[in-house]
Amino acid sequence: MLYIVESDKPVATAARDLEAAVQRHGFGVLHVHNLQQTLKAKGIDFPHACLILEVCNPQQALRVLSQEMAVNLALPCRISVYEEGGRTKIGMVKPTALLALFPTTPSLQAVAEEVERETIAMIEEAR
Repeated sequence: MLYIVESDKPVATAARDLEAAVQRHGFGVLHVHNLQQTLKAKGIDFPHACLILEVCNPQQALRVLSQEMAVNLALPCRISVYEEGGRTKIGMVKPTALLALFPTTPSLQAVAEEVERETIAMIEEAR
């Protein structure tokens, strides 16, 4: 269900490299959530760096949403770059696992598998 790898890079460097990989694969970064910064603004001292990238391939999103609008609840894909135990990790919930939550057709499964291959490749390039 989860895909998580470790990186020798600092969180900020791994996130920058992930953004570049996302673009090389024809996806876009819609937003980057800086969880540590957001919590700090709310008065919470969270000690771990955590950047959550919302990524999307518009053509793939259109294919899925045209067949099953409820899948919008799982979009966009989220890839996290975070520090845990002194190590940088890059991870996501696999798109195939998310899709399993919805009533689907075989064609949607194929899209989820394709997006999963692409997002795993992005993570591997950034690590």
